Amino acid sequence: MGYDFNAGEVFRVAVQIEENGRKFYEESLKNIDDSEIKALFADLALQEIEHRKLFETLLAELPPESTTPTVWDPENEIDKYLNMMAGNHVFISGADVKTQVDSIKGTADALKLAMEFEKDSIIFFLSIQEAVKGEKDQEFIKSLVKEEQGHLKRLTLELRRISS
Repeated sequence: MGYDFNAGEVFRVAVQIEENGRKFYEESLKNIDDSEIKALFADLALQEIEHRKLFETLLAELPPESTTPTVWDPENEIDKYLNMMAGNHVFISGADVKTQVDSIKGTADALKLAMEFEKDSIIFFLSIQEAVKGEKDQEFIKSLVKEEQGHLKRLTLELRRISS
C-alpha cells in the first residue's frame, strides 16, 4: 500500500530528528579532543537547531490542506508507517542519543557515528520527499537533503584527515 504523507506528518518527525542531531553533536563534544572536530561538531549542532526551527516554522505556517490526512486512516496506519521509517534512524529517540554518545571511544568513533546519523537523515528525507504532496514542501526537503549531504562530506573529509 502506498502512502501520500502530508507535510505536517513529515515535519513533526523531522523536528525530532533534527533535535536529536543537535543533542548528539553537543553531547559528543565531551568525547572529542581534536579542536577542529570540536569546532565542526559545534557548527553542525547550530545547523541542526536552524533546521529544527525551520521545520517548526513551516509546520506552524502550513495551510490546512498540508495537515489534513490524505487518506481515510482510522487505524493510524500512516503515523505507524512514518514512525517505523523514522525508527530506523540512528537517533530517533533522545535515549538513543545518550546511549550512542556514551559508546564513543574517541574522535574517529564520533565522526563515524555522526556520518551514520547524517546518512540516516538523508535516507529518511529522500524516502519521504516524493510522498509529500506539495511542490513547495518537496523543494524544501530537497534543499535539506543537499545540506545533509554537505554535512556528510565535511565529516568524511575530517575522518580522512585524522586517519592519515
